[in-house]
Amino acid sequence: MSAVKIMAIVLIVAGLLGLVYGSFSYTKDTQQAKIGPLELSVKDTQTVYVPVWAGVGAIMAGGLLLALSGRKS
Repeated sequence: MSAVKIMAIVLIVAGLLGLVYGSFSYTKDTQQAKIGPLELSVKDTQTVYVPVWAGVGAIMAGGLLLALSGRKS
């Protein structure tokens, strides 16, 4: 399997996941302070929304790559 076919499949799967889930969340540490034996940290949850057009575009780009990689010039 060539690298182009693998990239095409990855794009198609990512596009489908973007359409199915629509968003994903992650947690990051924003601040941390150490004062003697006392430690303070703040965890902030971020949500990233995946637009529908991005999911559809990824699926179409993956399909196009897959179709073009199958042709022999």
